[in-house]
Amino acid sequence: GSLVRTKRDTTGNLLYTEMNSAPSQRWSMQVPAEVSATAGEAAVLPCTFTHPHRHYDGPLTAIWRAGEPFAGPQVFRCAAARGSELCQTALSLHGRFRLLGNPRRNDLTLRIERLALADDSRYFCRVEFAGDVHDRYESRQGVRLRVTAAPRIVNISVLPGPGHAFHALCTAEGEPPPALAWSGPALGNGSAATRSPGHDHGHQVTAELPALAHDGRYTCTASNSLGRAEASVYLFRFHGASGASATALLLGALGLKALLLFGQSETSPVWVVSQLSPVHRPQAQESSYENLNQMSPRGPPAAVCSP
Repeated sequence: GSLVRTKRDTTGNLLYTEMNSAPSQRWSMQVPAEVSATAGEAAVLPCTFTHPHRHYDGPLTAIWRAGEPFAGPQVFRCAAARGSELCQTALSLHGRFRLLGNPRRNDLTLRIERLALADDSRYFCRVEFAGDVHDRYESRQGVRLRVTAAPRIVNISVLPGPGHAFHALCTAEGEPPPALAWSGPALGNGSAATRSPGHDHGHQVTAELPALAHDGRYTCTASNSLGRAEASVYLFRFHGASGASATALLLGALGLKALLLFGQSETSPVWVVSQLSPVHRPQAQESSYENLNQMSPRGPPAAVCSP
């Protein structure tokens, strides 16, 4: 069996110390309860251990897992030969995981580079002895890595509805999860958005603007304690002398320029859809749209995207 003791370090952070309950077996592992870091930066996950095999210099393997102990996927693994202090890396997920500690000196501290929100998880350190001694020990509590991030809008889209109406969807990610708001014609500034059930996943949230009733610019704003981001869609309707009409949607999502034309006639509507791959930057930038006077409501519908 094993037991877990908790205490706080000199800065007040909670530490887990796990040890084997049998007095003759002095395996133990110490990790912090939680580490916080910002997306795009690096995080250090401390892990130290003790073991009952005095002066052990045989082969050893150091392992880190994510998600759950013993069964979780490995994100890092290295092996040291007998008598060697060099732990040769055998696995480093996406090349971003690196051992800072020296397993020969009971230190398995790990560094994760270029953090992403997907790295937010619980991590577990493990050491294995081979050769003359076959023994192993793994942290059961692990260390919780919390990744924080300023908001980033990952998608903004406009979809047709009944009666040639339109509604808009905005999806953003961040940690803490960002609050979303739409603003635009007849909405005022900072109009609350309607959360879309079934669209929120982990660090992502989606909000719907049920109706784009007026021509003009509609802006989705995502904000949390670390910052804010914006993306806009522009709606214009053009009417020809024959009664035919065309609706132009201009999407400016973090530097992307896209022009979508929805052609409508009295017989049947024609929809032209352009798939967007937005370029994301920390802050939204205004997009300017020019040369729209070449559009003719009698001409065929078209979709134009410019980077």
